[in-house]
Amino acid sequence: MKTQNSTGMITGILGVVSLIPSGCSHEKKVPVPNIILIYADDLGYGDVSCYGANAVSTPNIDLLAFRGLRFTNAYCTSATSTPSRYSLLTGEYAWRKSGTGVARGNASAIIDPGRTTMASVLRNAGYTTGAVGKWHLGLGPASGADWNGDITNGPLDIGFSYNYILPATGDRVPCVYVENRRVVGLEESDPIEVNYDEKIPGMPTGKDNPELLKMVPSHGHDMTIVNGISRIGWMSGGKNALWVDENIADTLTGKAVSFIEKNKDNPFFLYFATHDIHVPRVPHPRFAGKSGMGPRGDAILEFDWSVGEIMKTVDRLNLTENTIIIVTSDNGPVVDDGYRDQAVELLGNHKPAGPLRGGKYSAFDGGTRVIFIASWKGKIQPGRTNELFSQVDLLASFADLTGQKVPETECRDSHSNLNALLGKGTSTRDWIVEHAVNGRLSLIKNNWKYIEPGPGDRLYAHVNIESGNDTLPQLYNLKEDIGEKTNLAKDNPLIVKELTELINNIRNN
Repeated sequence: MKTQNSTGMITGILGVVSLIPSGCSHEKKVPVPNIILIYADDLGYGDVSCYGANAVSTPNIDLLAFRGLRFTNAYCTSATSTPSRYSLLTGEYAWRKSGTGVARGNASAIIDPGRTTMASVLRNAGYTTGAVGKWHLGLGPASGADWNGDITNGPLDIGFSYNYILPATGDRVPCVYVENRRVVGLEESDPIEVNYDEKIPGMPTGKDNPELLKMVPSHGHDMTIVNGISRIGWMSGGKNALWVDENIADTLTGKAVSFIEKNKDNPFFLYFATHDIHVPRVPHPRFAGKSGMGPRGDAILEFDWSVGEIMKTVDRLNLTENTIIIVTSDNGPVVDDGYRDQAVELLGNHKPAGPLRGGKYSAFDGGTRVIFIASWKGKIQPGRTNELFSQVDLLASFADLTGQKVPETECRDSHSNLNALLGKGTSTRDWIVEHAVNGRLSLIKNNWKYIEPGPGDRLYAHVNIESGNDTLPQLYNLKEDIGEKTNLAKDNPLIVKELTELINNIRNN
């Protein structure tokens, strides 16, 4: 892949905040912007109104798109949460490292302490770095996290200065918040126990105690009940520390706003990974019933509110001209992902993936082509762009923006695409790699999309999403067939050969 160094051009257009990079006291001062990355969960390409949704309105996201640059050809790296987040933060495709599949709630840390990450690069540039929201990248050493003591091998060990996180997902135990290294609100007399191998005696479960549920699972999700909702995994204890699902968005958004307020006078990086719109979808009563599409639609409204609160905070603190705000998603959409929340019944004519085929888990573009909006007043000209962009390139792009060098041995898949991010030029990315839940890779180059042959399981039946698997190669012309309906592989053997060789070279590099 060709790369492009745009640091010289960027130096002339950056904002007014200056700093001395840490560890380089005699270096020339470098002006840098604040960076806020808002990372939605399971939000589809067609789930927001500025990307074509008609059944639900997202005015805050639309306003950000009006102010900034709306990408129509941007991708996450994987069609599921954990590997997508791993690639985003490390600059390395998750499929290169074993153990990066969808993580258990008690998984040990997937990102090794001390390795270079997006956070460590920006911290080295003098930023205060914060992670607020969903983590789902494991915590603790190989022996597991100490939920009743100091939790090591977490965000603070890979470059973040502060964290307030959900350890995994809302549908997995433990159902607690972790601030820096401690479970929030935990009482010594009520220790937490977490187990994913054996049921903890005496704890009610969705399977055995359905009468205690306020939300019924549709598949799986029938283990320990917390807040009237059964989860994946078993836990006990920590009663005073348990979250209330209806308040998660308020809690996390409040912590994100507080981080911005506390660090407004110096450069900061905020990784704000919301729980919305992942299951279980239990929005605050302010949003419940407001979308007409059930809890899934209401959760979209709640996510839009969170985006709006961040934007209002930046405006109120007069940081708009020196802050980049990016809104995107970890993967594509899923409607029924484990709970009977009427998401299917009330979907109506709404298409969560818009014109795309597939969704979360899938090798089709619905799994990995995502909304991506970048706003920076006075620096990014508002508009729409079709330039190729991959989230894996954010690490190197931010390094370029702040004058940092990235170790090629660690962040080998991240390449600066800063010109495209800022709307200043064409993309430096010639191709996009997509990764589906079954491990199969896809490749996009020059509007051609190639999907490797797979085992032939064409449907993820439990979520009713097309997998994209086929025993034969698949080739689609995305410019003429964005919905990947017509397989042109038989008619274009040379293109199939070229893309097969390229994807093998990428895999083996």
